[in-house]
Amino acid sequence: MRVNKNKPTPEWIESLRKRYPCEQEIDRVQTRRLKRRSGPPYQPVSLETLTAGTKKLLRRQIGDDFELSNARWLSGGASKLQMAFDLTWTEPGFGRTTTALVLRMQPSEAITETSRLREFEIIRALDGYLPVPRTYWVDADGEYLPHPAIIYGFSKGVAKPTRSSSQVTGVGTFMPPEVRPALGKQLVEDLAKLHRFDWRGANLSSFDTPASYEQAIEWQLNWWARVWEADVNEDVPLVGLAAAWLRQNIPANGQLSMLHGDYRVGNFLFTEPDLNISAWLDWELAYVGDRHEDLAWCSKTQFGHADERGQFLVGGLVPTDEFFARYEKASGMSVDPQLLRYYTLLGCYKAAVITLASGVRVVRNGKSHQDILVAWLAGISYPMLEDLRTQLEGVL
Repeated sequence: MRVNKNKPTPEWIESLRKRYPCEQEIDRVQTRRLKRRSGPPYQPVSLETLTAGTKKLLRRQIGDDFELSNARWLSGGASKLQMAFDLTWTEPGFGRTTTALVLRMQPSEAITETSRLREFEIIRALDGYLPVPRTYWVDADGEYLPHPAIIYGFSKGVAKPTRSSSQVTGVGTFMPPEVRPALGKQLVEDLAKLHRFDWRGANLSSFDTPASYEQAIEWQLNWWARVWEADVNEDVPLVGLAAAWLRQNIPANGQLSMLHGDYRVGNFLFTEPDLNISAWLDWELAYVGDRHEDLAWCSKTQFGHADERGQFLVGGLVPTDEFFARYEKASGMSVDPQLLRYYTLLGCYKAAVITLASGVRVVRNGKSHQDILVAWLAGISYPMLEDLRTQLEGVL
């Protein structure tokens, strides 16, 4: 029976939930997404609307003694709306102060539909451990704002050097030679530190604790299989083959770590005078999994470039072999080539799902504030499929 995915029925939504069980918060977000899909397309949200919603949230959290000023749009981000503003208030432990803040809110439907609560919790847990913005408040269900949102501290810095070029979200960003030593060192050391983080002892109530390594990976495969089923317009056998291979070849007895999920150039800010990474951003895809996925994703060719001698640099910063050797030294954990291959293929599969399924549907349904950018991402889905095909040829 043909399903109208733009107007999904409760029965069909429930069938997806049963076929692809995943973490409770992921299930909640994906279910909410489909229940709201038949609603109107994206409508521009004004700064006045965001300001009014933010004030409602603040009154609930800190009362009426505050002043919100200097509200302005922030550029960047293919999937979320971002507003910067200043808050004058009495901050516990600091007294009367003016704090520069950022509101990060999803549109009516994003190319990656994720949980603001999970993003809020993992950033809060890592504060003081890694360079991340300080978190303040979360509107997990869009009770005060048009859609779910978080508020965190404004971080100084840039996402790419002044004398650089890039296309979008870190793809094709050129890193000049003078920035490579300092940023490359931090790129590796921060990743190693993240993978040593004690996630079991952190306050991460929206992250389910997997009963085993295999269950953690199954949850991920179910998450993205569910997104593919809900979003894709037509069957693509190559993607189905990749999903089947990944399920049949889940590694046994791997080690679990907290992952960023999108660790790469473009998702950190750094201050140019001292080349210091000031904040790691975009934690929406964070989950408990195998560290090799972050390693494989960060070292994808799309997020790096060759140096002046033609040698490929991870993130445009570190030669590949040196990247892995430095990581092993900094983390005290080895890099397994077989696991790296598996998670390279998993990353290619996720990229295909996001661009070919979600990206296409979000644009066709007019759900995003970044329609041109999301359409561009949808347009590169076939190069993503070629990458997936190449990886599959290497394992079949």
